[in-house]
Amino acid sequence: MAERMLQFVSLPQAQPDKRPASERREDFGEIYRAFAVERAEQQASRCSQCGVPFCSVHCPLGNNIPDWLKLTAENRLEEAYAISAATNTFPEVCGRICPQDRLCEGNCVIQKGFQAVTIGAVEKFITETAFEKGWVTPNLPTSERSQSVGVVGAGPAGLAAAERLRSMGYQVHVYDRYDRVGGLMVYGIPSFKLEKSVVARRHRLLEAQGIVFHLSTPIGSDAGETPLEDLRARHDAVFIATGVYRTREVMVPGVGLEGVVQALDFLTASNRRGYDDDPGEDAGLHARGKRVVVIGGGDTAMDCVRTSIRQGATSVTCLYRRDHANMPGSMQEVKNAEEEGVAFAWLAAPEAFLGDGGVRAVRAHRMRLSLPDATGRQSVEVMPESHFTLDADLVVQALGFEPEPLPEMWNAPDLAVTRWGTLKVEPGHFATSLPGVFAGGDIVRGASLVVWAIRDGRDAADEIHDYLSVHAGSDRAGQALEAAE
Repeated sequence: MAERMLQFVSLPQAQPDKRPASERREDFGEIYRAFAVERAEQQASRCSQCGVPFCSVHCPLGNNIPDWLKLTAENRLEEAYAISAATNTFPEVCGRICPQDRLCEGNCVIQKGFQAVTIGAVEKFITETAFEKGWVTPNLPTSERSQSVGVVGAGPAGLAAAERLRSMGYQVHVYDRYDRVGGLMVYGIPSFKLEKSVVARRHRLLEAQGIVFHLSTPIGSDAGETPLEDLRARHDAVFIATGVYRTREVMVPGVGLEGVVQALDFLTASNRRGYDDDPGEDAGLHARGKRVVVIGGGDTAMDCVRTSIRQGATSVTCLYRRDHANMPGSMQEVKNAEEEGVAFAWLAAPEAFLGDGGVRAVRAHRMRLSLPDATGRQSVEVMPESHFTLDADLVVQALGFEPEPLPEMWNAPDLAVTRWGTLKVEPGHFATSLPGVFAGGDIVRGASLVVWAIRDGRDAADEIHDYLSVHAGSDRAGQALEAAE
């Protein structure tokens, strides 16, 4: 073991410098500055190189974190990037948006007495250095295969599957209803967490690898849409990675008032403005000069409150029915929001939205934590006679996402779904009820993290490869290669 490791006993934890709240409230730039080489080496050297690396165990991708921390501490950055990229298709994304405090860093063995190693910041440093030095190149196949795979969805699961299948030599075509590659990474996650140039840079690499993108190409049975059966006829296998885009409604009186909007609509409009697109209905989906109330406690809610601050809201309040300790979102995101001026109304839930045509207030009631439910999490109950009112000109519902009814939308009644509406696959596998059609990511597991979507995409690609290895004689194979050429 290198002598420079185990420095946690003498070196304190140090995160990258964060731009002052007064400065970052004014723009959508990323809030953390980059590590310098010396500082990244120092922070990486704090790793204890423990025998059972719980950071890796609790990483959905099983990243070899102690290995690339050690290589970083020794200034062997090209090797560190190679180790990182071996298990992660998009380390530049995970280093920025993964909730490390709940995953790798939250399970670091030194965190109790010495604070965790800053794994996410070092991962971002390694990857950005690799891009700067030209070490990141398209993962070209060593030989071509005639079989083709159609991937529905250009989000993290679809892109991870496409990259891995293309590296094996398959002819890969990605279809997406939106006009840009990235899915929620582009239109759902604000730029202050993930600058869009990062996703565009990866898009260029995937194109250079030979992946063909068909953007603004929705799948469905309506006019102008591509039927699923056409994709099945065109390709030897299809991978569905559409994600979940239908947002949950707050079922209270007044939900139909003007100014009560969905989180995804609000964030998409904001991100489109960053591209200088016209998002439509600009006034209704902009927080400038408004009193904003965001309902929810996850990372999407934090994205909405922090976006509202940057858009010039006069006040921003997050209404969440549990307390701070039980919030599902990243604690670091909550801290950032508080620094930027967001107020939190803990243990509170909406009872009605008030207004005449447009929303003017949220009537809420206080909640209290009760006995644990079947999952072990404390349930909540309404406190009697605890009503209060929050003034609001814009209410953003950020209660999570549900799957769209794909069998109905795609006229595919044989595409089986679960009772939650997600696509049905065998546990631990990705094959759907339709032969040659696979699915993964949020459309299977429900709304989850980007890192889990990447894991599903990589694993699904391996399963599709096994399937195609058995079905190597397809008549469509030669046609697909001819079309690709």
